[in-house]
Amino acid sequence: MSARPARPATPLPDFCRLPAVAALFAVGALTVTLMWLAPDNTRGWRGYSVGMLFVTWLSMLVALALCYARPWLQRLGGWMPYAGVWLLIELVVALASAVARWMDLALQLDLVRTTPVAFVRDNLLIAALLGAAMLRYFYVLAQWQARLAAVAHAQVEALQARIRPHFLFNSMNTVAALVRVDPDAAERTIEDLCELFRAALGQAGAGREGTLGEELALIERYLAIEQLRLGERLRVRRELDGLPADYPLPRLLLQPLVENAVRHGIQPLREGGEILLRGRVDGRALLIDVSNPLPPAPGTPGHGHGLANVRQRVAWRYGARAAVEAGPQQGRFAVCLRLPLDPPPAEPA
Repeated sequence: MSARPARPATPLPDFCRLPAVAALFAVGALTVTLMWLAPDNTRGWRGYSVGMLFVTWLSMLVALALCYARPWLQRLGGWMPYAGVWLLIELVVALASAVARWMDLALQLDLVRTTPVAFVRDNLLIAALLGAAMLRYFYVLAQWQARLAAVAHAQVEALQARIRPHFLFNSMNTVAALVRVDPDAAERTIEDLCELFRAALGQAGAGREGTLGEELALIERYLAIEQLRLGERLRVRRELDGLPADYPLPRLLLQPLVENAVRHGIQPLREGGEILLRGRVDGRALLIDVSNPLPPAPGTPGHGHGLANVRQRVAWRYGARAAVEAGPQQGRFAVCLRLPLDPPPAEPA
């Protein structure tokens, strides 16, 4: 008898983090503001202030309850986690409304003019409608992120499943030319090529995220092969001191940028040129630049797939705090990556 496949977990927003808490407060504050701006509203600034205070207190209670309940709700399958969140919101709103109305009566503040039953009922109805709309938004956002992750994962697999044929053929020709002239250099080139193949085909730690140190080591192997082929035409300047070697980095994120720099910046120039690899820590950001000279005449145009792939992978892995900028700068073509120094945890493979 075959084992029953496990149901995929439905992602819920992290209600312990500021974006989700801010979304709860923003929805409540917007509702209070719209009710206060209604034509038949008879409450002044005092009523608006009390409403905002109640919404702030209610948002904090809901966020706290959802934060603690999220691990249990996440274990449910299908749409059940969202139903659980909706029911929990209703429960918190009912209890908070009842407590608020009781305090208003006990202290004789006269802040609420409706009966206790009507006050709790109206708040439950408002919370039910707003909660359903907000959870629908979170669900659509989660589905969009899942599709983006699937596309990024497919592109990573496509990138890892290929090595440019011209690079492979050139490397083999280089090895063949070195076998009799410099056997040691030929052996080192074969070892470097094996490491590149291992990384490109996903055999080294498949499904595991790499580090900045590993990526820089892979780049050095690639440059060593190209150095044998291009000789003095290829010059590399490295300004990478002080970078955190254990910084989490998707595999093969920087190597395609260096390969593009060699292919489009050095190879078309008869006299060659210099590739600049620079990295530094700027506040809470990690800056990495890859630049190459611009040929006077446009060379063979690329399709831009490599750079587009890097942009999507950076956006998916590091979120809105990361950025990738590319373009001409003072006679050179530069690609600049700005990554958060404290990246979010990687999604499980």
